[in-house]
Amino acid sequence: MATPHIAAEKGEIAPAVLMPGDPKRARRIAELLMPDARQVSDVRGIGAYTGTVDGKPLSVMASGMGMPSLGIYANELFRFYDVQRIIRVGTAGGLSPKVRVGDVVVALGAHTDSAMNTTRIPGIHFSAVASYPLVAAAVAAAGDSDRVHVAPVVSRDHFYGNPAEQIQKLADYGTLCVEMEAAGLYGVAAEHDREALAVLTISDHLLDSSQDMSAEDREHKFERALHLAVAAAHC
Repeated sequence: MATPHIAAEKGEIAPAVLMPGDPKRARRIAELLMPDARQVSDVRGIGAYTGTVDGKPLSVMASGMGMPSLGIYANELFRFYDVQRIIRVGTAGGLSPKVRVGDVVVALGAHTDSAMNTTRIPGIHFSAVASYPLVAAAVAAAGDSDRVHVAPVVSRDHFYGNPAEQIQKLADYGTLCVEMEAAGLYGVAAEHDREALAVLTISDHLLDSSQDMSAEDREHKFERALHLAVAAAHC
């Protein structure tokens, strides 16, 4: 049963889905994790791949950039393919001195400047938070690593032109990094009573650009985050 944006038949998507933003990264993750992976969808350049990891089914599918794009795919996966959990595996920009490039942030919650969640419950400021069992599984998989952090992030609608004065205030309130999808994912998961988590690799830093990853590095240096994401997917 294909949808307007996913060509897979029902049963071809696993109950757990890893969701990077980049279609190339989705293919690379599938090849890295699942020798038996097969492509089950390719609509608008967004491939979906299903296979097994340690005998357990898993799918990988890109979301594209931004909450509107992710919202389309997450809604269809939850509604039509009976997906139970989506784990975003993405990159983020550090905005606090508590993190450095290469660190991983398990996004406990996601502030946002987007209107995506404002109409969910009229009169209520919706809290976009991760699913605790997934957070716990990711943290357990991290062990005592000092390169993994559990904290709020901020999901932006705009990549460029964000107010510089907000960076320090966000950091003061414990926000470690900025990205563009987690708040939307957490909102869609709550709507469908499903589970979601974002595990983010710091690829650049707003306070110090000297160690920023190249575009090639962004596609390859996500092994630590991927390990945590798989642990959450199969907890």
